[in-house]
Amino acid sequence: MPPVLSPEMDLLRFSTAGSVDDGKSTLIGRLLLDTKQIFVDQLEAVEEASRRQGFDRTELALLTDGLRAEREQGITIDVAYRYFATPRRKFIIADTPGHVQYTRNMVTGASTANLAIVLVDARKGLLEQSRRHAFIASLLRIPHLVVCVNKMDLVGWSEDRFEELKAEFAAFATKLEVTDLAFIPISALHGDNIVDRSENMPWYAGTPLLYHLEQVHIASDRNLIDVRFPVQWVIRPQSDAHHDYRGYAGQIAGGILKPGDDVVVLPSGLRSTIASIDTLDGPVAEAFPPMSVTVRLGDDIDVSRGDMICRENNQPTVGQDLEAMVCWMADRPLTPRTMFVLKHTTKSVRAMVTDLQYQLDINTLHRNEGAPHLALNDIGRVTLRATGPLFYDPYARNRSTGSFILIDETTNRTVGAGMLLDNR
Repeated sequence: MPPVLSPEMDLLRFSTAGSVDDGKSTLIGRLLLDTKQIFVDQLEAVEEASRRQGFDRTELALLTDGLRAEREQGITIDVAYRYFATPRRKFIIADTPGHVQYTRNMVTGASTANLAIVLVDARKGLLEQSRRHAFIASLLRIPHLVVCVNKMDLVGWSEDRFEELKAEFAAFATKLEVTDLAFIPISALHGDNIVDRSENMPWYAGTPLLYHLEQVHIASDRNLIDVRFPVQWVIRPQSDAHHDYRGYAGQIAGGILKPGDDVVVLPSGLRSTIASIDTLDGPVAEAFPPMSVTVRLGDDIDVSRGDMICRENNQPTVGQDLEAMVCWMADRPLTPRTMFVLKHTTKSVRAMVTDLQYQLDINTLHRNEGAPHLALNDIGRVTLRATGPLFYDPYARNRSTGSFILIDETTNRTVGAGMLLDNR
């Protein structure tokens, strides 16, 4: 029986993607405006900024482009997060850059998304960067993809043009791993098919974008089969009233946990049962991703940060030799034989990139097996050797236990994001 939805699971995270000037920031501004999420003083400030920049209309993109350089250049550089809600659902939007040099920012914004909106300019069609972002969304295993053909007003609301671009993208998507693909013709500038159905496109029989975002089914996107609970913190209150309390706090990465369940703790292999599951609001009868809980065990065994609680007959892969796809995010290229700190769930270990198998040309999907390094924004397949065992699943099976980041040991900066592959 599926779990009852919690407020946490009724939150949709989505990102925008596409080429430069396809209208990503304008689309988000229109969504916020038409769902009445903008305060009067915010709107007045944007209207004044629009007049100063010479626009004869309100430039909705200014609602999300927060950096001065973004406003001056009219481009998105950093990832801008915006929050809004309707009676049906809560939303977190990641407005990501379209320029190729900010691919790493796009990966960051899309890494936690349930859904990606790929915008295509109806006049320009499917550009290289549109394909690049669609591929990255597929690589990141974003379950739902919505292709919004924007600026339909500039092609005379043409149904033929929409169907032409729809067929072109659908043919490209056959090369991608996309499970849910939808197409919506819109005009972000004028609000057509954003919140309400457009009277300018009566030939379109589908739903507006907001309705699709409210109704898309995300409860089954997370892995509810494989129990995975990375321990983040051991809770031992020091007060006399709770001197015998010992709990293990963290965010559930997979499966459903219930009091009474038999579990095993990795790496020790010690067995126990779940005595209770606590939250800020009190004990619960079951817990599932992405709930943050404190688990109490029936036995007093040694459990530490970085350990993994799972089921005895359903355990993750345990290993130090790893195969992964990595998106490189640093100016200094990634070369083999380099050491990093690898952070995976709640565990950090040192790891060396022992081999660069190939660099992937995202535009052609060609594998360059002779590449000497990965440059900024490159994506490639690497082999790593960690100094300690990780408890992981392939990224295709569990995005939480299948992902990691690489951290430069000297600067403490995140330099790479990785997706673990099944190397068995």
